[in-house]
Amino acid sequence: MVEIRIEFDDDEQYERLKELKQHHGLTWKGLVLEGEKRVLEEAPDRQ
Repeated sequence: MVEIRIEFDDDEQYERLKELKQHHGLTWKGLVLEGEKRVLEEAPDRQ
């Protein structure tokens, strides 16, 4: 298993993303994967 470390610019950014993941019932991994899906939807040539 690969492990990554995410650094946030400040506490406000961390809290905003933490609330977003909790609101949608996601883990940090799930939030990253959902972000990936949205990026690929916006730029399908990057798949």
